[in-house]
Amino acid sequence: MATQGRSGTVVDHPVPVNGVVCSVPTAIAVTSSDLVLPPLDRQTPPAVVQPLESLEGSIAGMYALIEQHGYVIVLYPTSTSDAVTRRLHAVRSVLESDRIALLGLDLPPLGLALLAQQLRQLSVCDFSPGVLASSARLLAHYIYSGALLNSVAKLDRVPVSLTSHAKSWVPSAQFAVLATPRPQLVRVGQEELTGPEFGTRMLVAPGQLPADWLTGTLAPAWRVQGAVTVPLPAESARWWGTGKVAEFAAGLYDVSVLYQLVSSVRRDECHWCGLELIGDRCGFCAAPLPPPSSRELPKAAVRAVSSVRALPRGAM
Repeated sequence: MATQGRSGTVVDHPVPVNGVVCSVPTAIAVTSSDLVLPPLDRQTPPAVVQPLESLEGSIAGMYALIEQHGYVIVLYPTSTSDAVTRRLHAVRSVLESDRIALLGLDLPPLGLALLAQQLRQLSVCDFSPGVLASSARLLAHYIYSGALLNSVAKLDRVPVSLTSHAKSWVPSAQFAVLATPRPQLVRVGQEELTGPEFGTRMLVAPGQLPADWLTGTLAPAWRVQGAVTVPLPAESARWWGTGKVAEFAAGLYDVSVLYQLVSSVRRDECHWCGLELIGDRCGFCAAPLPPPSSRELPKAAVRAVSSVRALPRGAM
């Protein structure tokens, strides 16, 4: 069932997934519409775009999302322009809201689009907003994202040797580059990219280069469980340093596997904002998780300071 929110965005009501469901899924936002992948099934909620063209529209749209969903997680690649990130921070500042998570990730654009799709899948499960936001960094480690390039002369996000730079000037040279989870650069036809050791689904985005090598050679070598062609994000040319690119991203796609991965990680409480988190940093307030020694200290200190009035949350 779908209804229309105050911002005009059509939102699907969640249905049970593996017997667990969140009554109102946390909203997942990206910075451009070409980072919104089609839903894998009817249970996957749509993503929204933030910021909008104007500051006023962005504020109104974000306010409506908070009113409707409670919490908003915004994903953006670290290559995004300063104007976009400034507007996002301005919106959060104006609304004075601690329910907006702004997560800049060093993933290529198509990899980030895949991550947003995974969070959309998980948003209907029984994870709290804090766990969902902090799971982004965990899931990013399981995304194999890269590209096929004619030249690496302007590539500055993956280590490039002088030899590879020199080979970029050879007219027939093509390079396969893996940006995450472990950077790797090989000459097509001479070496192979190291692929995942688990089942994945591959997204392929042809640009000014055809994607034949990705679908005909790389996908079978990695034994992916399906390859889907999608449009190339506009941000890809800036990320890879050239418009002559065909981008790819492979990752987990089964929501039950994603659920098991996130739920297997220990949960803690953020000492600053009080939200649940996994990993070492809160996705909403960015406060780091204290080291184990300091987390154990309150247990011993409670008895010693039991007569002292507790400070309000966030006062320390």
